[in-house]
Amino acid sequence: MSFPRASVVVPTFDRPALIRRCLEALCAQEWREGRFEVIVVDDGHSDEVRRIVESASRPDADFVYRRSSRRASGPAAARNIGWRLARAPVVAFTDDDCIPQTSWLLSGMEALRDGAAGAWGHVIVPLGPEPTDYELDAAGLEHAPFATACCFYRREALEAVSGFDERFTLAWREDSDLHFSMLESGMRLVRAPATAVVIHPVSAAPWGVSLRQQKKTQFEALLYRKHPLLYRRRIRRRPTWSYYAMVAAGIAAAAAVMLHQTGASTAALGAWGFLTARFCARRLEGASRRPLHLAEMALTTPIIPPLSIFWRLVGAIRFGAFVP
Repeated sequence: MSFPRASVVVPTFDRPALIRRCLEALCAQEWREGRFEVIVVDDGHSDEVRRIVESASRPDADFVYRRSSRRASGPAAARNIGWRLARAPVVAFTDDDCIPQTSWLLSGMEALRDGAAGAWGHVIVPLGPEPTDYELDAAGLEHAPFATACCFYRREALEAVSGFDERFTLAWREDSDLHFSMLESGMRLVRAPATAVVIHPVSAAPWGVSLRQQKKTQFEALLYRKHPLLYRRRIRRRPTWSYYAMVAAGIAAAAAVMLHQTGASTAALGAWGFLTARFCARRLEGASRRPLHLAEMALTTPIIPPLSIFWRLVGAIRFGAFVP
């Protein structure tokens, strides 16, 4: 059997309906470059996912199912398994909740024909007329270069930087780390043609998902430690002092109440209320005004700053770098 010209790596975790949809889109690719292969790395060790992958079929494509070395090892580790299994010189990455458009893979190949080490494509996040705060945040993927939802690399480039850093155990900043590693190695990276598109619908999220999301902020420290200059230039231009101000005002108000300092407690509580209301209003810009969503914003907004700071401190201790 001839070797494939391109390998597509898709990590998945306990989402059989989504991986089925993704594979259907990959089976519909407009492809005229010989063979290609799709490697699905299952981080959830699901028999149903295995059956879905093994039932996928296309005459010029091979579908490969692999399990991660241990369950829930993270998308970075899963992608490393995938690209190291890849037989093709070009490795494309997408995610199980994405729908690659028919020209996606061919356009990614075209972007690398002149010798570029990598290329990133176009992610479209469709939003309804009343998006939630979570959905608006997810739509930021449309402007993220080298998001793993839609990117292409030469296999030799991945080998040169040892692929993804598996210390990024959640889906956060592992793609930026790989991007920065290649930039620091002097590799040429380009934008893929406008036809290299994946649709990334936002999956339904549980109530209060913004609180769970704060755990990811610990990985800011790892990215900053590895790439301080690129981090300052491309990720965060200014520290989130408003979070610290909100937490400080809350602590000051509580301390003043305990000490029976009425004037001080009123002033501190007023400052905390003003900062919290401003933060909540910012989260609601362009977002849904449905009662349940308003209640979620009102209840989670005061909790996010201390939770974010907590996870930043966890990251600072764990990775030896502090990002304000």
